[in-house]
This record gives sequence, structure tokens and C-alpha cells, in this order.
Amino acid sequence: MKKFELLAASAIALIAATPAMAQDTPAQPQAAAPAPQTTSDDSQIGDIVITAQRQSETLQTVPIAVSAFNSEALKEQQINTTSDLQLTLPNITFTKGNFTSSSSFNIRGIGDLCVGVTCDAATAIHVNDVPVLGSPIFQNEYFDVERIEVLRGPQGTLFGRNATGGVINFISAKPDLSGIHASGDVEYGNYNSIRVKGMFNLPLGDVFGVRVAGYYLNRDGFTKNLYTNSNIDGRDQYDVRVSLRFQPTANTTLDIVGHYFKESDDRSRIQKQLCHRDPTGVLGCLPDRLAFEQVNGDATLASVLTSSQFLQLRTSTAPLAPFALGSVYGADGDSYTGYVNPADMRTVNIDSLPRFKTNEKQVLVNFSQDFGSVLFKLDGGYTEGMTDSTVDYNVGIERSYATNPGLNLFNTLAGAGLLGPGYQAIRNILLPNGNTSTLCQSLAEPTGTGVYSGHKICAPTSLDFDRSNARGKQWFGEGIVSSKFDGPFNFLVGAGYLDYKVYDNSYSVNSFALDYAAGLLGGGGGNVLGTPFYRNDSEFYHLKSYGVFGEAYVNLGKNLKLTGGLRYNHDEKDYQSRTNLLNCPVPVGAANAYSAPGFACYDADPSRAGNQPLAINNVSFGRLTGRAVLDWQITSRNLLYASYSRGYKSGGINPSLAAGFSVPLTFGPETVNAFEIGSKNTFLDGTLRLNLTAFYYQYKQLQLSRIVARTSVNDNVDADIYGAEAEAIIKPSNSVLINLTASYLHTKVANDKFLGNPQDPSGGRTDAVIIKDITNGSNCAVVSNSGNGAISNAFVNGVNAGLNAGAFNSPAFPNAPGGSLQGTTPIPGMGGTTGAFSVCDVLAGYAAATAAPVTVMGSGVPVNIKGNELPQSPHYKFSAGIQWTGQLGHDWNIVPRVDLAYTGGYYGSIFNGNVNRIQGYEVINAQLQLNGPSDKFYVRAFVQNLANNNAITGLYVTDQSSGLFTNAFTLEPRRYGIAAGFKF
Repeated sequence: MKKFELLAASAIALIAATPAMAQDTPAQPQAAAPAPQTTSDDSQIGDIVITAQRQSETLQTVPIAVSAFNSEALKEQQINTTSDLQLTLPNITFTKGNFTSSSSFNIRGIGDLCVGVTCDAATAIHVNDVPVLGSPIFQNEYFDVERIEVLRGPQGTLFGRNATGGVINFISAKPDLSGIHASGDVEYGNYNSIRVKGMFNLPLGDVFGVRVAGYYLNRDGFTKNLYTNSNIDGRDQYDVRVSLRFQPTANTTLDIVGHYFKESDDRSRIQKQLCHRDPTGVLGCLPDRLAFEQVNGDATLASVLTSSQFLQLRTSTAPLAPFALGSVYGADGDSYTGYVNPADMRTVNIDSLPRFKTNEKQVLVNFSQDFGSVLFKLDGGYTEGMTDSTVDYNVGIERSYATNPGLNLFNTLAGAGLLGPGYQAIRNILLPNGNTSTLCQSLAEPTGTGVYSGHKICAPTSLDFDRSNARGKQWFGEGIVSSKFDGPFNFLVGAGYLDYKVYDNSYSVNSFALDYAAGLLGGGGGNVLGTPFYRNDSEFYHLKSYGVFGEAYVNLGKNLKLTGGLRYNHDEKDYQSRTNLLNCPVPVGAANAYSAPGFACYDADPSRAGNQPLAINNVSFGRLTGRAVLDWQITSRNLLYASYSRGYKSGGINPSLAAGFSVPLTFGPETVNAFEIGSKNTFLDGTLRLNLTAFYYQYKQLQLSRIVARTSVNDNVDADIYGAEAEAIIKPSNSVLINLTASYLHTKVANDKFLGNPQDPSGGRTDAVIIKDITNGSNCAVVSNSGNGAISNAFVNGVNAGLNAGAFNSPAFPNAPGGSLQGTTPIPGMGGTTGAFSVCDVLAGYAAATAAPVTVMGSGVPVNIKGNELPQSPHYKFSAGIQWTGQLGHDWNIVPRVDLAYTGGYYGSIFNGNVNRIQGYEVINAQLQLNGPSDKFYVRAFVQNLANNNAITGLYVTDQSSGLFTNAFTLEPRRYGIAAGFKF
């Protein structure tokens, strides 16, 4: 990797390029507002018109770090999705995320480090200048696009709501009133990929036009599933867009754009799971490295709640330990004994197949009225949509329970009625045929009753899966007035309002063992413990936000301009949530767990008096942000600028957690002071373009996510960031075009911040004993106050002996009859650190009561993350592309093109460390296109990811109660095919 870093550093010192400008013809400006145009002959590099400052301007005159791609550039560089887009952009990375709505588009080190319903994205997504929240736009294909603009850095004024990282603005093509036009593309590639795109443009008279466009994509999956001998993670999706334009005069334009997107296929949110198996089961996966191994099932919540150790300690009217599904000490193996994780990033072996559904409806309106010296613009619209995704949670297959002694004993005794009618009913539901080779378990569903009210799925093995689903809608409206005076002073003022609602945003985890535990622990008296599956339910979220903003532009001299802008944002957030798992007695066959009388025992918000069925909270934030820019147009082709901007992203509310876990109720807003200098230049008679940027950021209260009790919660840290970017394009002749980009980025946490690292609760201390809590699957740590490991080990061993003897009581098991907990044992590869199964609240209570010389740390030993690098922040990136146009005669030409993009190494977690290190990777794309006369039709052969690089782009470390496995997300594999298209 060193040679790549050296190459990148050398490229920064020389030149680099934005692929955005790799065109010879200017783009059509949006709407009808007058816009500067550039002229160029075939020997010069054309410019592109953008609206990065909410006005039509050429890219090279805008004093902002912005890249833009028109429709031709997207085709030439094989940019079909956001994953493709990020490869050629400086200081930008993109990776898929762990949950339905999560993807991380990281700009200059700032991405979606905050995870949760009330989090705002650091990169603001706009479609036709309208912000959209919760949209599946990152899952869509690009089609009939006029241009895509990517603004790097906080946009404190014009796109100011929460855009601390930057802005992506997707501008769709609008109706052309000049004549009838149409285009179409058909592509076939490996993985049986069929992609069809089309457009038809029809003017109706001189003032009205209609444009209809759409695409369809269907392909097999990129991932092989050995269990079914078929591929998963395929695509079956389409999008239809209808655009209307009404232009009664040259100064008045009304655009209305509606689109409908739908996807229903086997897309998988989780591609591959990595783990270096912990043989003790205390952690599940070791914190030293990632490997193609399976998590130790003994570390999972489902296993500990159905273990003989837990059931022996749990008070019951009847002894439950004989019915345990196993022991946490793995005497007979864990739930994944015999399973082999295929040692390939694109091969899995799963019995729970992924299912994915999403749709979006959107109507956007853009109106502009030019009064000569003043332009009025109105943007707004309505969006609604839903997403529902289910995947195999552990990306593996549990071993069969057909010969499990505990389950077979329960089947026999309960089936014969010897345990009473309640347990007999539970047995008949879970094992309907009285045969342990057929298991019935809960579906993830909103009543919280699952299998015990008929919401079930049956299979030979436990299907461990999760489901993430949500639906939402938004309204937005914004008005802008800008001046076009001839004098030295101009202005822009505007105001906007956003109303966004999310309903039933749920994340559930299901397994047979959880259903079995719900039945066993329910007491057998006609009740079970509800909910029988884990459900984190954001019942309702409502965001109301408004902003007022303005900028003034003052010409201080002939070529010197000062821009000053301010914006005030106000955000109000209302949030209702609950987290449920085996909380309260619910009758078998109940219509709804939450309305059952026994569920009154549940308290969603311990901070309020009385039991609360929902945690209901609200917060509001307001901040003043803005920017100041001084730009000097040295010549008509050379611009120098310096800017300061202040960005802001509102805070939010953490979801409710299971009882016994405590995190801050809210997390604060983040702010950034950004300083930037840049230069935009065109040299050598328009054949060389070179843009350079350097920046320094001071982040305060950067929002940062971590997992507590199977739930993402958020904290705040300070960070410093600086870097440089270079973008260039070279056209040495009419037939040759070269693109180059390069960037450098440095990030670090700036202040002391102590957090427990879930992957290593010991915090690196060899005197620590890591505890796996058998009541909830979490980890805590016991450390000696003197640093003497013998003391902490003796303390844990003594408490476990007392638990075995029934000497301790706790809310989880008062008057416990005794257990079979063992003492501490070394955890491999951790330098002498030991671990044990025990009960954290008993350890903490006994330590306090006896003034023992140890400390029990509920989230593990805190470590200082000061100086750590921010996730998704490679030090180096560069890309290069070259194309040649060969004339074949009779107006035919052939265009070969090759692109190379390299992304340097970075970390997938704020805790850094070798286990979270993502190696640098390169991607090579190539294509050969034959164009007919006047470019009216073409044939193209292409290949993407020529080297078939399976490089990891992002990591997600799961919860301790799941065994700390890591979900890994990679580049798409090598794709190749042939395409043909036409246009007129």
C-alpha cells in the first residue's frame, strides 16, 4: 500500500481532475432563468452550468469546492449508482450500511456517524433543489439526469439545514419545448443483468411540454448461497418519472416532476459476516482480527437465555434447567458447531433468505419568475415511501435441535400434559407435530405476539433473522428572491419549511430460542413473556424545521467580490419509542401484546414516574450559521477564493433501552468552523483545467454512534480535520481527454473522550475480567483497584460460587436455588485477560456492599479515543481516466476509455485498531463505444471492476449480545456486458 500512498502524494503535488468537466459542450441550465453560457470549440474544454449557489452559474466561476457530472459524463465514466459516483470524487467515500435506511456518504471525513431515527444526515440530499429525507435514492439507478452536483464542505447558508458534510443535488432532465426527442438504452451483462432506460420528450404547443422517462433493472445476485445453490442479493426494480413544463413566457417557468420507484427482490443488507471465533463464548468474536469463522453461539442472547446456567438460577414454579437447549460452556458444542463460514466474500451458507421491498412516490415543483432585476424562485414538494427488509441475522445455519436432550424432554413431558395445560399449549405451538425436527417460530410483526398468536414460520432449524422496516412522508416548501442589479451590490434571501414524519420504524431480531425462552419463562399458566422476539420500535417520529437565510454580494473592485451570508435554523423533534423482549406476561393467543393486561408491567421510560408504555420525548434546537467568501477573478480563466463557513447539524433523542441500561436521553447538535482556500484555473488556450482546494475544519460535538443493549445510541466528540484536493482535466488534442483527481485527508478526535470499546471491554487491561451476563447477553468488566489481576479473578470466582450456592438474590432470580457457573478462564490472544459467565448487577451489588477492592464497569473499561482517526476517512484518494476518439469516416467514430480509481486505507470504527482496519483498494473500469453518424445511435462493450476486487468498503460491529461479529460491505464484483442505444 505504500507505493499507492506515494503515488497519491505525487499526484497531489502535480495535478488532478474533476470528471465533472470532462465534456466539450455546456449543459442546459435548469429551468428558464438566464444563465451564463460558455462557448468552446472542439479543441477546448467546455464548462457546465450549476446551481451550487442557488443561481445558475458556470462551475469555474463558483467559489465553492464542487464537482458536477452531466448526463454524458455519467455514461462515459460508467456511473450508474452512488457507489460508482464516489470513486472519482476527491475526499469522498460511500458504503452500504447495516440497516434499511443507512448508507454512509462521507465527505472530507464527515459521514453518517450518527445512527438512529432522530439523526440527521451530514450530507444533505436534494432532488431538483428540494431536500429529501429517508429516500431510497442511494439504491436507485441514475437515469435521464441533467446533472449531479456534489458540494464538499458545510453549506452554512443556502443549503444550510444540517449540511455539515456537504450536499448532493440531483437535477433531473426537464421537457425541451424545441421539439420531439427520444432516447433509449438496452444493456445485457453477466449475472443475467438486464438494464433498460428510455425517454420521450413531447412539446405540446409553444408553452407546454411533457417528458416521460424510466428505467428497469433485473439481475441475479452477486452472492452465492450454498444452502439453496443459487445466488442472492439480486435486483428487480423500476422507476418512472413524468415531467411537465409550462413556460408561457421566456421569464416564467413552472416545472412539475413526479416519480414512482419500486423494488421487490432478494437484496441483502448484509453481504458477509466476519469473526475470529472466541472459544470461551464470553465475547463471541475476538478483538484482534477478522476471519472467515462463525461467532460462538454461546455468546448470543438466545443461547444464554435458554442455557442450563440461566434456567437453573431463574426462579420458577417448576425446575426449568432440564429443558435447557444447552450450556454456555459448550460441553456439547454451541449452536453453530459443525457450521463452516465459507472463506469467500461472495459466498454464504444461509437458511433464512433475504427479502427486500421499497417504494417511493414523489412530486416536486419548481417555479421561477424573472422580473428583470429580481428573480423569484419557489421549490417544494411531497414525498412518501416505505422500506421493508429481512436478512439472515447471523449469516449462518444453526445446527438441528432434533436430538437436543432438553428440547426432546420438554416435547415429551409437555406433550403428555405432565407439565400442565399451559406448557402443553406452548409445546403444540412450537413443535406442532410433536417432532423436534420441525420448529415453529415468530415472524417479526407489529402485534408483538409472534408465533403464540399464529404469526409464524416453520423450518427444520432455527431461522435467525432480522427485519428492518419503516414508512415516512415529508412536505417541503422554500422561496428565494435574488437580485441581478447592474451595480456593485446584489443579494439573495429565502425561507423554507420542512415537515417530516416516520411511522413504525421497527428493527426486530427473531430466533426459535427466543420464542422457546418466552414460553418457558412465561410460567406455563396460559401466558408467555412478550414480546417473544427483540423489537426496537420507533413508533413515531416528527420533525418540523424551518430556516431563513440570506446572502449579500458586494463587488469591491472590478474583479474582487465579497460574499456574506447568514442562516437561522430551527428544528423540533418529537419521538415515541420502546424496546421489548420477554418483558411481561401475555396470554397465548392474545391479539396484541402491548394491550394485554399483564403488559402493564412494562416501563418504556424509567426516568418518569409510573410505568410508561412508550418513551415520549421532544427536543428543539436552533442555531445561526453562515459564510463569508472573498473571491478574486484574476483573469477570465483564473479564480482565487478564501472562505469561512459555519455548519450545524441538529441533535436528537436516543431510543429507549431495555431495563438496566443507561445512556444519555439526548445527544447534542454538532457544529463546524470550516476554513477553505481554493483556485479554479483554465490554462493553455482552454486545454488544461486545474482546480485546487485546501481546508481546515474544527468540529464541536461531532455525533458518534455506538451499540448499547442491541440499540444504536449516540454521543458527541470534538474533531479536527484538514486536507487538500486537486482536480484537473487535460485535452492535449481534439481526440484525447484525460481526467485526474487526487486528495489528502487528515482526521483526529481532538479532545479527551472515554468510551467503552464493545469489541474489547477489558480496555487492554490484563487485570480485567470480562463478564458475559447470562441474564441479558451483555458484557461488563471487573478490574482490580490496584491493578492486580489475581484480586479481580478471585472476586469473580467467589461471587460465582455464591450464586451456585444460592447465596445471592437479584431481581432476575430472587431466592435462586443454585447454579452451575464456572470460574474465570483466559481469553485467547488477550495477554492474560480472563473472562467468565456471571451476572453484572450481582457483581456490582456485592462489590458495593462489601467494599471489595474491585470496580465493576457496566460498559467495560473506558478507553480514550483522543487522537483516533474518524471512520471512512482515507488519507489518500486518486483517480485517472483517459479516452480517445477515433474518426472512422462517414461520421462514425470509436471511443475507448479506461478509468482507474484508488482509495487508501481507513478505519471502519472510531476505536480504530487492526480489527477495524480497511485496506486500500483500486477499481479499474474500461469500455469501447462505437458511435453512429451524429451520435444518433451507439454500441458499447464495457467492464467494471476489471480486477474483480472484493475490497471491503465499510464495517459494522454488532452488539455484545449477538457475539460481536462484524458485518462487512464490499465493492460490487466484476461486471461486463454489451449495450446499445439511440437518441433523436
